[in-house]
Amino acid sequence: MKSKIILPAILFSIILTILVFALIVAKDKNQLQTTDSTSQNNQSPGQIILFYGDGCPHCANVEKYIADNNLESKISFAQKEVYKNQSNAKELEDKAKICGLPADSIGVPFLWDNGKCLVGDKDIIDFFKQKTNG
Repeated sequence: MKSKIILPAILFSIILTILVFALIVAKDKNQLQTTDSTSQNNQSPGQIILFYGDGCPHCANVEKYIADNNLESKISFAQKEVYKNQSNAKELEDKAKICGLPADSIGVPFLWDNGKCLVGDKDIIDFFKQKTNG
């Protein structure tokens, strides 16, 4: 009588273990896919970002060039203020680290172009001139 109960109990335990394992693997795979798509959405691989600070005279030079040449209608780029916005400042720091710039070399204006970093109004204005052939 005991053997009639033990065999089905063992089979049930094995099937239950396999189902639990399959559910865990499926959940982990789904989380990995979600994490990958989220990180891809945050990175915007081809995005150009101009980091600036309110009151920065060199940033004002770049802003004037952008306005005078109507660059916002010619080139797609984001502008992020870093003096008052800590998350933008952190993003600037992260981008600078990717370029291998030491923390004491980070300043504004700062331009990020998909892994390429430019610091200073002259280099950034030259970058925009090259992009617009102007």
